[in-house]
Amino acid sequence: MAIPQTLDIHAHILEQETMRTIRTEVPQVNFEFRPIDDEWAELHTNGAVYKPFPRGGWDVERRLADMDRYGFGRQVVAVSPQTVLYEAAPEVCLAVSRIQNDAIAARAKATDRLLGLATVPMQAPEMAAEELARAMGQGHVGAMIGTNIEGRNLDDPALEPFWAEAERLGAFLLLHPLKIAGVERMRSYWLQNLVGNPLDTTIAAASLVFGGVLERFPGLKVVLSHGGGFVPYQMARWQHGWEERAEPKARLRGEPGPSLDRLLYDTILHEGPALQFLVDKVGAGRVMLGTDYPFDMGQYDLIEVIDGLRLTKAQREGLLHASAEALLPGGAR
Repeated sequence: MAIPQTLDIHAHILEQETMRTIRTEVPQVNFEFRPIDDEWAELHTNGAVYKPFPRGGWDVERRLADMDRYGFGRQVVAVSPQTVLYEAAPEVCLAVSRIQNDAIAARAKATDRLLGLATVPMQAPEMAAEELARAMGQGHVGAMIGTNIEGRNLDDPALEPFWAEAERLGAFLLLHPLKIAGVERMRSYWLQNLVGNPLDTTIAAASLVFGGVLERFPGLKVVLSHGGGFVPYQMARWQHGWEERAEPKARLRGEPGPSLDRLLYDTILHEGPALQFLVDKVGAGRVMLGTDYPFDMGQYDLIEVIDGLRLTKAQREGLLHASAEALLPGGAR
């Protein structure tokens, strides 16, 4: 069967063997699945519980079958967000990161349908930069990083060595919400995901823009998860604030527009009109197919949704695969 020309740039993987290796080699870290039934499990991570965790997250054959069913030819896979350990000692986070990165690299080499995104210990930026370089040497196309580092925003000056190395390597960086702001007011109704995830993505993007990170490192390739949170709808407010107030100028030398123009987006918006707005606002070349596979908050009807948009043939190809392929390190295209 021919593989469709589509590339999903936002997906997650956590295999049973990887968790067994972590438990053996880093005994202070305990990741495990506890079965609910044949299709679902509880993911236990050092006392925290995420449920339900879908079979496609650990079963590669199910993943490939789902990709066929939904029309996704290739997939860029990152670790499950629940396993990112920015709160741990840097050496512990590095050890777990290396195990996961090695496992994903091996999995990607075993099939032409998967590409890897590394995880790195962002609480130790120089260590993170070294692991990013090592992982990309294995074939990873970049890294998934959190929208904050244990409450520190992404404009923290300590992170500069990581941004410099990511730019040098041409790394593809997927920003993913972790430990969101304001969680104490979002404990009901799944608000920590429904509102908190796009909110934290927005804070991260604003920190990169107004903190001057994208100005100092214009070659960074930063993809905002979940359609960019609230960013596409508040750009004019950010520009207005920069014009009217002194605070937004504290670290940004020029106006915010050029930095905003460097941000990239996935397609997870759950409806055509919102995705059409995003494409019209930022341009099809900066929007890329992403599903958040295998989670229940993912979006799997995207081929149908994209086919319903007002797009030229070139714009459609851009959303489905071409825009992402143009940004990936050359050997992974």
